[in-house]
Amino acid sequence: MTKRYTNGEITILWQPALCQHTGICFRGLPEVFDPRRHPWVVPGAAATAEIVAQVARCPSGALSLVVGEDPSAV
Repeated sequence: MTKRYTNGEITILWQPALCQHTGICFRGLPEVFDPRRHPWVVPGAAATAEIVAQVARCPSGALSLVVGEDPSAV
C-alpha cells in the first residue's frame, strides 16, 4: 500500500511497509510530518524545497516524491 499527499507541485509517497519509524522526518520537518496528527503528512505546511530535502533524508526509502500533482493523492 502506498499513501499519497500532494501540495500541487510535488506528491509525497509513503510506503508504510518500508517505514522504520526512525522519526527523522518528524524531527526534521514537524510542520509537515507529524505521526500524532491525521493525516500525518501535510505537504502544504512547508516550502516544496524543504520537503524535497527532508524526504531525501528518509533512511528506509518509505518516503519518496513525484514531481507534479498526482490525481490519486489524498
